[in-house]
Amino acid sequence: MKFTDGYWLLREGVTAAHPVQALDVTATDAGALEIHAPTRPVRHRGDLLKGPVVTVSAHAPMPDVIGVTLTHFEGDPPRGPEFELTTEEFTPHTAYDDEHATLTAGALSVRVARTGPWHVDFLAHGRTLTTSGPKSMGIMRDGSGAHHLREQLNLGVGTCVYGLGERFGPLVKNGQVVDVWNADGGTATEQAYKNVPFYLTDAGYGVFVDHPGKVSFEVASEVVSRVQFSAETQRLTYYVIYGPTPKEILRKYTALTGRPALPPAWSFGLWLSTSFTTSYDEETVTSFIEGMRERRLPLSVFHFDCFWMREFQWCDFAWDPRVFPDPEGMLARLKERGLRICVWINPYIAQRSPLFAEGRALGHLLRRPDGGVWQWDLWQPGMALVDFTSPAAREWYAAKLEALLAQGVDCFKTDFGERVPLDVAWSDGTDPERMHNYYTYLYNRTVFDVLRKHRGEGEAVLFARSATTGGQRFPVHWGGDCESTYEAMAESLRGGLSLGLSGFGYWSHDIGGFEGTPTPALFKRWIAFGLLSSHSRLHGSSSYRVPWHFDDESVDVLRTFTHLKLGLMPYLYEAARTAHGEGVPMMRAMVLEFPDDPGCAHLERQYMLGPDLLVAPVFSDEGDVSYYVPEGTWTHYLTGGTVTGPRWVRERHGFLSLPLLVRPGAVIPVGAVTDRPDYDHADGVTLRAYGLAHGAQVTVRVGDVTFTVVREGNVLRASCGNPRAPWGLWTDGRGVRAEPGTGFLTMDVEPGPEGGGAR
Repeated sequence: MKFTDGYWLLREGVTAAHPVQALDVTATDAGALEIHAPTRPVRHRGDLLKGPVVTVSAHAPMPDVIGVTLTHFEGDPPRGPEFELTTEEFTPHTAYDDEHATLTAGALSVRVARTGPWHVDFLAHGRTLTTSGPKSMGIMRDGSGAHHLREQLNLGVGTCVYGLGERFGPLVKNGQVVDVWNADGGTATEQAYKNVPFYLTDAGYGVFVDHPGKVSFEVASEVVSRVQFSAETQRLTYYVIYGPTPKEILRKYTALTGRPALPPAWSFGLWLSTSFTTSYDEETVTSFIEGMRERRLPLSVFHFDCFWMREFQWCDFAWDPRVFPDPEGMLARLKERGLRICVWINPYIAQRSPLFAEGRALGHLLRRPDGGVWQWDLWQPGMALVDFTSPAAREWYAAKLEALLAQGVDCFKTDFGERVPLDVAWSDGTDPERMHNYYTYLYNRTVFDVLRKHRGEGEAVLFARSATTGGQRFPVHWGGDCESTYEAMAESLRGGLSLGLSGFGYWSHDIGGFEGTPTPALFKRWIAFGLLSSHSRLHGSSSYRVPWHFDDESVDVLRTFTHLKLGLMPYLYEAARTAHGEGVPMMRAMVLEFPDDPGCAHLERQYMLGPDLLVAPVFSDEGDVSYYVPEGTWTHYLTGGTVTGPRWVRERHGFLSLPLLVRPGAVIPVGAVTDRPDYDHADGVTLRAYGLAHGAQVTVRVGDVTFTVVREGNVLRASCGNPRAPWGLWTDGRGVRAEPGTGFLTMDVEPGPEGGGAR
């Protein structure tokens, strides 16, 4: 939201009051600083009779994280919801001198000027990260009289800003206006399903605005040297998080807001959907599954989209008896094939659903301020929303899902949750504006908790569309409704990378696009991208996504890349463990792995899959692709050829290939199984060594087994501290394999470029 008219003026109707000095600074017993900052110069006692005064407090929930709270009026009672944050028992250090008051938490400090004009600096190791200077912080009233609190933090020269949720525009947010407000807007607009009031910079810090309602960001837009954020509130808290690296920023941000759960291994296999408006019954479903088996296409999960329920009754959680007369028997037959089952749900209850009258009578549906049930006709006629602020409503909704789990369902696609109204009264009295984005957190948490309770820890997984801060705890999330075009494929990738830079560990998308039907060429290019994403689903709107409906080569492409992904499960699942344990996503923007390489700052058509695999999807029928290679000699995983960077590379790839490069010095564990994801990844694993330098030592974890690979001269040595099965070592196109109980392998290797080691 913009308040100014250029450099000198305010917009018509806008008034502003900015802190001009720190009148007094005190330290609280909890180790916080509290500052009273008048918005007029205090020259004599008469000036003390005029307001407003901004109360600014600084505190630290953990080392390297400092929160700043701005308050105007304190008289309003607190109204939720509030983000669920995790803090540590930690007391920061406070210090004073004649000119400054400083609060220090770990390596991060906030310094407030006690004399002279208002000025706040955030520093680490003596270096200024960002500042809030004169006329940055403010109480702003717009033309309608609405009351906003605003802050502006300085951006250094060349600093890039990332994150703010799953956003489909340019990955670098500089120059953009971003309203953190969940919307069902597809993937082709400035709207987003997953809005997160957190941004990350490549200058050593990130900023989290702790406000669950609408936060408006002006990212080097209204003032091109600052990031501005504002909210319509009397109290606003933000946290500055020091890294210094982007990975460390994410680790600390997710320590504060929650780490992703670890999805079950089976969820990393291929998902196949009925698609949305297509016609299907058990015979159709069985024909798809049998078609996949006949063509040797490994399938892990089958998904039933909306029309598993009767029309106009979404959601009633009852199988349509006209097309699924024996749902329990059908699910049992599908599970005999080794499949997991997912079904579509949403938080809306149509008026025709039997659950509407039940929910209304029990008080579980969201109400208007006058006490009536809130309804509208968008999406489902007369639909209402489940009021997830009510514990009883959550239990009621959960019981409906428990019945499906008892039938044999394994997981849920939690669709929607973005269009949440404001003219309502929530059962717990929370603020409708603050609840708009937060609703999705309660919705997905309710469903995830049901799965965790009945399927066990480590078996719960969703396929969720909407999210906000904290939603990363309940994976997996997918990118929503994209078109079947190369442009939509690229915008989906931008959205996924942006979400990963916002604390979300896993992400998926509709292979081939959702709206429309892809051409065979686009479908094949999207398959390669989809199977080299954390989670992989074939899904569409009005047409099926089984590959033989496109051409014979689509079958070959799907088989090739599905086998490739399943063979990489020992590597991928360790990357998933890192996402769960550290908050570093599986699919990583290049800047996350290479923050010191300026060539990586704006890259958005390629990514790192885990720490060591570079993926550059192909966005053309012809197969022409350009990608950037950071420093070192990288190896094409599929061909064994090498590319030395830093430089840009242009190549042409057929449909059975794409740029998939291994980082120099990496050891990739490759599994012995390529027809399912949930196998013993250490049993028969092969360690593939790439470009190990003389003296290099690499430790590789696969499940509960740890391997160590060392290069000494032209000899490669590998050891297994707990050998329990055959395993192998591969390099230079050659390999050796150990029998069970053998803990060591040794092989000669060819000298690599400049002594760089094996490929």
